[in-house]
Order: sequence, then C-alpha cells, then structure tokens
Amino acid sequence: MVIPWLLTFVNILVSIPFLTLLERKVLGYIQSRKGPNKVSFLGLLQPISDGGKLVLKELGTPNMANIILFWVSPILSFFLMIMAWSVFPSPYQFFSFNLGVVFFLCIASLQVYTLLGSGWGSNSKYALLGSVRGAAQTISYEVSLIFIILFPCSLEYSYNFSSFLDKAFSYILILFPIFLIWFTSCLAETNRAPFDFAEGESELVSGFNVEFAAFEFACLFLSEYGNILLISFLTAIFFLPTKYLFFIVCGSMFSFCFVWARGCLPRFRYDFLMSMAWKIFLPSCLFVFFILLA
Repeated sequence: MVIPWLLTFVNILVSIPFLTLLERKVLGYIQSRKGPNKVSFLGLLQPISDGGKLVLKELGTPNMANIILFWVSPILSFFLMIMAWSVFPSPYQFFSFNLGVVFFLCIASLQVYTLLGSGWGSNSKYALLGSVRGAAQTISYEVSLIFIILFPCSLEYSYNFSSFLDKAFSYILILFPIFLIWFTSCLAETNRAPFDFAEGESELVSGFNVEFAAFEFACLFLSEYGNILLISFLTAIFFLPTKYLFFIVCGSMFSFCFVWARGCLPRFRYDFLMSMAWKIFLPSCLFVFFILLA
C-alpha cells in the first residue's frame, strides 16, 4: 500500500508546478508578454526555483493568530486534496469501492472547513472576510455539483469511478447544457477567476491566505492547484470517452480552460454569483433531473 501512495504523491507534486508554469506562460502571452523565460531553457525550471524559495523561507506566525488553526488548516487542506486523489481511477489505483463518488463529495465538502480555519486562525479581518466569502461561495456551488454528478452516475448505474472507465457513450453529447453548468460550477468551487472572490477583491488585500507564507502558503497553493487538476480529469471521466491517451489530452485541455478563463473573463459581482447558483443553476439541474427520472 505504500508504493501507490508514494506514486500518487510524487505525480501530484510533479504535475502541479508545471501547471503553474503553463498558467504563467499562457497568461503572459494573453497579456502580450513572455512570462517566465530566464531560469533554464524557456523557464522550465522556474517552478522548481519558486518551490525551493517557499520551502527555504523563514516560517512566520502572526502574534495574535490562533496557532493550532493557523498551522493545521493548510496542512489539512493539502491532506484532503491527496485523499480526494486516492479514489481517482488509475493503473495503480489502491482505494476503489462502490461509493467512491460519495467519498469524493465528502472530501470536497471538508475543504470548506480548511478555508474557514485559515481565515479565522489568522485573526485578521481581511483574512476572515475572505474566508467567509469563499466558504459561502463553495457551499452554494457544492449543491449544484452534487446534483450534476448524479446525472452521469444515474446513466451509468454506479457510484464507482472505475465503472466510468468502460462507458460506451460520451455523456457530453446528451448532457451538454449540464456540462456547461458543471464547468462553471467547478470554476466557482475552486475559487478560480472569474469567481475568485475569496482572494481577488481589493478590500480583501489577498483574502484568506494574506497572513500565510513559506511552508503554510505552499500547502494552500498545492491544494488549490491539485484540486484544479483533479476536477479537470474528473470532468473527462464523467463526460468524455476514457481511452487512455484521449483521456489525458481531455483532462489537460480542461486544465488549460481554467487558465484561459482567468486570462480572458472579467470578474463577476459577488451578488450575481450567488444569484446564479441559487436562482439559475440549482433550479435548472433539478428540472432536468426530474425530467430524466420521469
């Protein structure tokens, strides 16, 4: 059991830095600049340099912070991300059971507590405001995500991720409007632009992570981008054919779409975001779900 855990851990730690490099390169060209290009050939080792800087920086804890929450929340966030990856179907899958989708939803909902803990433990009004805003956003869109996941699960008659690997039909063809709602909800669930209200507004300074640096910030950073990769490949599993090479290309394409949305779309207003979740997405998903049941 140790070797699959290590393989998952190493693969994630290798993938995330190069996803950040892709993001910085794409954003650079969108904004008519080069992006990282100095460290090694074409800046390929820039993520390694940034990671080394984060690990070697001095750890700092605010004087008025709640020490336990301040330290536990980032580490727990990273651990939950690894746990969510543990049910991902792969050649060395080691944690597969019939309710894997339900387990993933439980792990995803626990991320809200790490978000709140990071802001509350910092004992900063800016961090607390960002964490409360991000938690409300995450909880709102989790409801839509749960209902959307029920669509492919009901078509496949299974809650096991492994059963989606052999599906004979591409569900994106019959669930395309639901797929659009799913992808928009994924952007909001992961607090990514144009829905990055937990850290993007001017009155928040930097949001829930404003007091974090060095190792604690690295844990939050790895957790965020690890969840982006996980959501991208789960999108490919749920909605697209899962032939090995095609599956990898589709998962990578969805990861690119997260970056593209950040570079091209303006930020929403927060009240519009919450209205969209409760007044548009949720009623639409319920309506389609009842139609399918009928």
